Amino acid sequence: MTELINKANKCLLCKNPRCKQNCPINTEIPAIINLYKEGKIKEAGEILFNNNPLSAICSIVCPHENQCLGNCIKGVKGEPVEFYKIEKEISIEFLKNGKIKATNKNDKKIAVVGSGPAGLTTSIELIKRGYDVTVFEKNEKLGGILRYGIPEFRLPRAIIDNLINLLKESGVKFKVNTSIGQIITIDKLFEDGYDAIFIGTGTWNPKRLNIKGETLGNSHYAIDYLRSPKKYGLGKKVIVIGAGNVAIDAARSAKYYGAEDVYIAYRRDFSDMTATKAEIADALKENIKFLTYKAPVEINENGIVLMDTKKSIEKDGNISEIKFKNSENLFECDSILIAISQIPRNTIISNNKSLKADEKGLIIIDSKGNTSREGVFSSGDVTHGPKTVIEAVVSSKAVANSIDNYLKSK
Repeated sequence: MTELINKANKCLLCKNPRCKQNCPINTEIPAIINLYKEGKIKEAGEILFNNNPLSAICSIVCPHENQCLGNCIKGVKGEPVEFYKIEKEISIEFLKNGKIKATNKNDKKIAVVGSGPAGLTTSIELIKRGYDVTVFEKNEKLGGILRYGIPEFRLPRAIIDNLINLLKESGVKFKVNTSIGQIITIDKLFEDGYDAIFIGTGTWNPKRLNIKGETLGNSHYAIDYLRSPKKYGLGKKVIVIGAGNVAIDAARSAKYYGAEDVYIAYRRDFSDMTATKAEIADALKENIKFLTYKAPVEINENGIVLMDTKKSIEKDGNISEIKFKNSENLFECDSILIAISQIPRNTIISNNKSLKADEKGLIIIDSKGNTSREGVFSSGDVTHGPKTVIEAVVSSKAVANSIDNYLKSK
């Protein structure tokens, strides 16, 4: 507590705070810090939660170096104020004791498909407006990518559980082990009296490398591995292909659960990696080794063949790689984890022809979150591909407003 107060005291309480301006959800950072210094934790927690229902989670998983931390004026000539650490303490405390303030109930029912960041945010925003919300989750536990895609050593499950308990106490209903698409269709939901439907099912199908040997027993997709890492026997030496946050999480998990030597292979250099700088730094601290300018060629029973690459910047500014054909070498290892992005599962689309998707399988929406079917809305990764948690929160808050306006106009 004393350490965080000292951090709060460093804040200049800028009149035009760059930290707030560069926060995707415009968190009132100076105001929160002021309340924290005055000991008004409850009031600060309410402001944070009402602005960002996933504030406790974002305080841990946001790319802070690109947002509040990286834009603090104190960081120009010294150490920036680590607001996210203050936000974490306030927000976690709120989840333990706070309540969702709702208006009087109306007679409108909303079906929310998916309990990840998009689904949880939409549920909170709509329950606050008096709607009757039911969340459908295909897994046995709630939280979506928060639970099944982010390692527990990074995001403690108690935080997710406390958030969901807050929703349950406010009246949100949850149906687990319930898939929407084939048996329970969009038509069926409307027939059963739901006035609007929100789809926030994320991107759970891994993208393939499309190289020989990808289905061998020593090859796994990182997004699948992260669902239940304790059940995998990866062996002593593991290599991860890719350098996004999923790749780093998979590499750190492999190390955490017993692998002795863990490597990350990437076709470019550190400057091009999509993982946050903080995640990369944590991986380096944990002695995870990076192999840059390496592209996968083929997987066999002994490991993976890698080829040397070189970054090339085209005339139009696009970046590509030059591959050196005679540079193939076998990287011997026990297991390979593939993490080169994800795409949506198409169960809902394939069984509900009125919903349109693009060539990547992403649900097509307009600027307000409307899908091609009236009364059905969507946001989050299933519409834009894998993004950050805070981006899902921002888009889902906007879509919740669209649902509210749509139902009020009927």
